[in-house]
Amino acid sequence: MRLLADVGLAVVLSALEAVVLVWFWFAEGLRRWAARGQSVPDSTNRYLMVLGAASTCSAAIAYGLSWADLIVACTAQAIMAVLLATLLVLIAGRACGERIRRNRKRRRLRRERLRRYASQSEGGAQQTGTVRRYRRPW
Repeated sequence: MRLLADVGLAVVLSALEAVVLVWFWFAEGLRRWAARGQSVPDSTNRYLMVLGAASTCSAAIAYGLSWADLIVACTAQAIMAVLLATLLVLIAGRACGERIRRNRKRRRLRRERLRRYASQSEGGAQQTGTVRRYRRPW
């Protein structure tokens, strides 16, 4: 009887967690659909928050189940916590990579724009004979 309760609890908890996560991804998909394919502000932050909370809760539940000697349910929740933490790391890594790429591109474009501006102003000063005006410090 105890084994049946252990397995039943493992199935119910895992199914409940999976249903909640699928519902969250569905809601995020609806949010993106409502934005008509444009980026939704802070969607990655919401994914990170939900996955972090879910993996932490799964680990806490697994710890509690281990104290109650429900080995199957504890193992199922520990596996779920590891999977969610792995997904969390993958999404966070992707977000960091995108941010690094975006910042590098911004710096490169800024350097190119400054070079182009400097070369145009030097060429214009030599051709027209204009004098650069300096601002007085007082």
